[in-house]
Amino acid sequence: MTTEQILALGPAFAAFLRLFADCFVQQRSRDHLLAYCRGLLSDLPRKSVEPIALACGIAVRTLQEFLKNSLWDHARLRDLLQRHLAASPCLAGADDLGLGGIIDETSFAKKGDKTPGVQRQWCGSQGKMDNCVVTVHLALTNGTFKTLADADLFLPKSWSDDRDRCREAGIPDEVVYRAKWRIALEQLDRARDNGLEPDWLTFDEGYGGKPGFLRGLDERRLAGIGEVPKSFRCLTRLPRRIPAEGVKGKRVDNLARSSPTFHEQHWRGVQLARLTLADQVWQVRAAQVYLLRDKQPTARTYWLIVASNEATGEVKYFVSNAAADVPLERLMRMAFSRWNVEHSIRVAKSEIGVGHYEGRNYTGLMRHLLLCVLVMVFVAQQTQRLRGGKSRDHVGAGVPGLEPALLGSAGQAAGDDPVEAHVGRHRLPPAA
Repeated sequence: MTTEQILALGPAFAAFLRLFADCFVQQRSRDHLLAYCRGLLSDLPRKSVEPIALACGIAVRTLQEFLKNSLWDHARLRDLLQRHLAASPCLAGADDLGLGGIIDETSFAKKGDKTPGVQRQWCGSQGKMDNCVVTVHLALTNGTFKTLADADLFLPKSWSDDRDRCREAGIPDEVVYRAKWRIALEQLDRARDNGLEPDWLTFDEGYGGKPGFLRGLDERRLAGIGEVPKSFRCLTRLPRRIPAEGVKGKRVDNLARSSPTFHEQHWRGVQLARLTLADQVWQVRAAQVYLLRDKQPTARTYWLIVASNEATGEVKYFVSNAAADVPLERLMRMAFSRWNVEHSIRVAKSEIGVGHYEGRNYTGLMRHLLLCVLVMVFVAQQTQRLRGGKSRDHVGAGVPGLEPALLGSAGQAAGDDPVEAHVGRHRLPPAA
C-alpha cells in the first residue's frame, strides 16, 4: 500500500459510518459508534467494552450504556448495511459462479452462566462439549470478495423455556428457541428483503442433514449444495408401494459402496483451485436420488455427490437441489467455497473481536455482533478495492499491519487530534 492509499482509508471509514447516522437518536451515540468501531479495528488484545473505553478516553459505564440501553436501532443498522452491500460494486460480476451465500455457525467459550445463550453444548472452536455461546452467520462471496453479512445468537431450549432467566438477561419474550437451520432461513429471507439475493448457497452437514432446511431452499427457489453426514438416508429409486410407516432408505456411505447407480459410473477428476495452496483434485461420482422427509420420499430428485480425495483419504458426501443439468464441476466449486466463511469467521475472531463481548445483556451482545459485521464489511470492501493487480501469492496481498495506519487516519477524518494515543503498546486514534 502507498502512503496515499493509507491516508485515504480514514475519510473512507468516517464516511462509511455516516451511512448509518439515521439509526441513532443522539449525536453522542454517533460519536460512540465511531469510538467503538475504531476499537474493534485496533490491536487491543481484547475488544470488549472496558479496554475500548479506556483506550478512547471514554468512561466505561458510558460505552456500556451505548451497547445496552442507548436509543439506537441496531436492526435498522443491519438492514442498511445489507442494502449498502447489495449496491456495492464488490458484488458485481466476478466469475461464472455469481454471488454465493454461505451459512455457518461458530462458538465462543464463556465462563459462568450469565452471558445470553451460554450453556454446555458443542463448542466447535474447542472441538468438544464446553460452556459456550453459539452464533449463526450468513456470509457472501463473489470471486475474491468475501465478508460476513449477518449474525444471530442461537438461544438454547433451556434458556427459551426459562423466561425469568431470559428477562433477567434482557431477552425479549418474542425471542425463543429456533433450530439453527431455521435461523439460517430467517437470515436468507432478511437478506432478500434488503436486496441481497445469492445465486446459490452452500453449508455444512449441520444444515445439509436437516430435511426442513433443504425444503426451505426449495420453497425459496434457491439452489444450494451442502455436505451431509455419512448416516444421511435417501433412495436411488422409488419403491412400488410405500408402507404407512414410511421407508428408511439407505445410508449414503452404503449407497456409495454398493449401489449399482454409483458403481455403473466412472470416477471423474475435478480440480479445485485454492488461493494460497496447491490445487486439490477430488474424484467424484454423482447420481439423482430421492430424499426422505418424515420417512416419506420427496416428489423430485436431488443430486447426491460422493467426493474422494486420494491424497488425504477424505471422503465427503454432498446433497444439492440444483437442476439435474448443472455441470458437476460447477457444483463442486460451489460446495468447496465454504472455506470463505471459515476465513471470514477466523478474521472476525482474531482481528475484530467478535467473541470478546463480556456483558450479560442480550441487546448488548447483538449490537456487538452486528458492529463486528459492520466493521468487517468495510475492511472487506477496502481490501477488494486495494487488491489491485497483485497475484494471490504476492508477499503484500494480505495487507499486513493495516490497523495502525487505518486507525490514525480514521481519527483525523473524524476531527481528532492527529497525535496518536497509546495504551500500553496498543494504538488507537485519540477521542474527538
